[in-house]
Amino acid sequence: MNKKTVLVTGGAGMIGSRLIELLLPKYRVVSLDNYFIGKKENHIDGAEYIEGHTKAIEKLLGNEKPTIIFHLGEYSRVEQSFGDIDLVWESNVEGTFRVLEYWRARGGKLVYAGSSTKFADGGMGRDQSPYAWMKASNTELVRNFGNWFNLPYAITYFYNAYGPRELSAGPYASVIGRFKKQYAARQPITVVAPGTQRRNFTHVDDLARGLLAVGERGEGDEYGLGSPESYTILEIAQMFESTIEMLPARKGNRMESIVDTTRAEKEFSWKPEHTVREYIESIKKQNDPR
Repeated sequence: MNKKTVLVTGGAGMIGSRLIELLLPKYRVVSLDNYFIGKKENHIDGAEYIEGHTKAIEKLLGNEKPTIIFHLGEYSRVEQSFGDIDLVWESNVEGTFRVLEYWRARGGKLVYAGSSTKFADGGMGRDQSPYAWMKASNTELVRNFGNWFNLPYAITYFYNAYGPRELSAGPYASVIGRFKKQYAARQPITVVAPGTQRRNFTHVDDLARGLLAVGERGEGDEYGLGSPESYTILEIAQMFESTIEMLPARKGNRMESIVDTTRAEKEFSWKPEHTVREYIESIKKQNDPR
């Protein structure tokens, strides 16, 4: 029996690779990734990997007819997007438009990974960085494509992913990933001022479970996937019980976000199964010299 094909853009990233693990028992999975942040060591046995940019999706995957397209393969950093605006535009505007055209030509269902920055600071967050603005605009474009061309879609919103395969080194490292690396190296935990920025850190396993449910059963917008627990960045740093060093404030660093997981909870009974405090405790145990 031939399995239906699912396409995951960004399939070599932290969230994409975990999603692929959940998809593989049931589907044939094809990943498209340019390895800007994704890594080949994140490849999952059984999936098929194509290296390339989403701008070239038609050329690279023109023979495929996926049942579901999970579009996770976009530029995904807030503060760095000011210096990388050309890259953000290339990935999140040009690349995403080509993904949408690919979807329109083949049908199937698109699941778009939106950004929770759209809802930050009373809705002002969507305009606070190039990344946030382009991601928020894309949710509107996906919705309009679906309505204009009568195509099925679902839009999810992630809240601060952490967990295995997170990026912990270099300019694109995640907050938890950077803290984890600093703790292991016995270095000070560096917190960007003012430290009162509040986040809802959500484990990658919980995000992947939610994505799978949305992909198979969701329809429309507003599928928030996030932990109900919120902590300031300084509170997260303090959980490591290590020396803390404050860094200067940066542009685009939103202060607050509001999590709304109503649709995912109501339709799929989705709830996070992990907590960031438990994860940090596991990191500390792994690095305990005793």
